[in-house]
Amino acid sequence: MNLTRHTDYALRVLMYLGSQPERLATISEIAQSYAISRNHLMKVVHELGRAGIVRTVRGHGGGIQLGRDPAAINVGEVVRLMEGNLDIIDCAKPGCPIAAACGLRGVLDEARDAFLAVLDSYSLQDLIQSRRTRLKSLLRIERPVG
Repeated sequence: MNLTRHTDYALRVLMYLGSQPERLATISEIAQSYAISRNHLMKVVHELGRAGIVRTVRGHGGGIQLGRDPAAINVGEVVRLMEGNLDIIDCAKPGCPIAAACGLRGVLDEARDAFLAVLDSYSLQDLIQSRRTRLKSLLRIERPVG
């Protein structure tokens, strides 16, 4: 199973914001820290904002920050939100000659559900706990609070 870049970027944004929950960050600074597309991040942040996972502040001095406590942001929830369809194969298409007797779909659905169950057992806090200082260093987060 391969997660999309959209989901990858969403998780990166959350880890960035979680490493410094006391301040607003900008999309531009996050894009620069990860060397990724600012335009793509804007779409990701918009979706996270609509879901209430991040809070956006417009205008001069604005930016984004977590919309919830890191312990209340579930990794499985974020993956489901960003991915949309998590079906491993598309058996809804007509024309498969073995559909009536195939056991593959059930096995793959079980595997997907196990994958999501593991993600559901982690929060953003679990991903950043005890790693904040190292994350800030690696992402070159040096701006003072305020």
